Amino acid sequence: MADPKISLGSWAFSFGPFESDPWSFSKLIKYTADAGYDGVEINGFKPHPHPEDYDTPEKCNELKKEIADLGLGISGYAPDFRDVPPAEVDQAKFLAEVDKCLKFCNNMDISILRVDTISPPDKHAPDEYEKRLQLLTDNWRAAADVCQKSGVKLVWEFEPGFWLNSPSEIKRAIDETNHSNFTALFDTSHAYMVAVIGARQTKDKELLDGGVIALADLLKGQIGHFHLIDSDGTLHDDETSTHAPFGTGHIDFKEVLSALQPHLEGLEWWTVDFCFCPTTDKDAKHAVPFIKNILSEKAGG
Repeated sequence: MADPKISLGSWAFSFGPFESDPWSFSKLIKYTADAGYDGVEINGFKPHPHPEDYDTPEKCNELKKEIADLGLGISGYAPDFRDVPPAEVDQAKFLAEVDKCLKFCNNMDISILRVDTISPPDKHAPDEYEKRLQLLTDNWRAAADVCQKSGVKLVWEFEPGFWLNSPSEIKRAIDETNHSNFTALFDTSHAYMVAVIGARQTKDKELLDGGVIALADLLKGQIGHFHLIDSDGTLHDDETSTHAPFGTGHIDFKEVLSALQPHLEGLEWWTVDFCFCPTTDKDAKHAVPFIKNILSEKAGG
């Protein structure tokens, strides 16, 4: 397998500790290029590129040029779907928001669009749970179909902070969406918190022997995008996974990346995700050599 291109998620410089003083997108991509990344994954939350602000091909062409002039590609788009939780809104409303994002993706030549369930991981009575799951998977299936017609892959990032956060729920949601253009976005930190810690699960804790690797095996053939970062086994603000700098957490990346190789074949990009990390401006500079060193050691036997 050829080495993947490595991108940096731009949300790391606009969420959490950076929220009160977010980096401009121009400053972010300059940093990304200087740190040796091959590309950027665009956060669609303002002040980073939002479909309402980049609503014409001309505006998008200017943004594409700014990114390309730094030698960077674009690995995906993670827009703001907070107003349309797919388990809570009708299909027309959800697809209208998807369509806005698709237009941006098409104008920017972006081939991956990220979604999540948006809804918090609350408990629901069995009948309500099944009703919500049906609406969610129907909406995702319809969105996957629309995306496919535009040449864009739809990927779901599961995590402890959102509804459907146990291994069996993740597997079931993908299976019941049942669309070739709908797959999981596998984030190593979220995978650790799901499979090893069982964080914020609403039923009896469902853990997997084998942890991160076992969860990837469970989703065999259903992983369409990859985020990587360490986990120290805690939650950020008791909500979702702490994204810890490489080497400061519990994930053995030599073991994990070797075991996940069959699941990651064909993925052009790996995205480094420093979401909510207060030391991103320092530690993101070390991520590319960290990953490339592991890949080099693996290639050398």
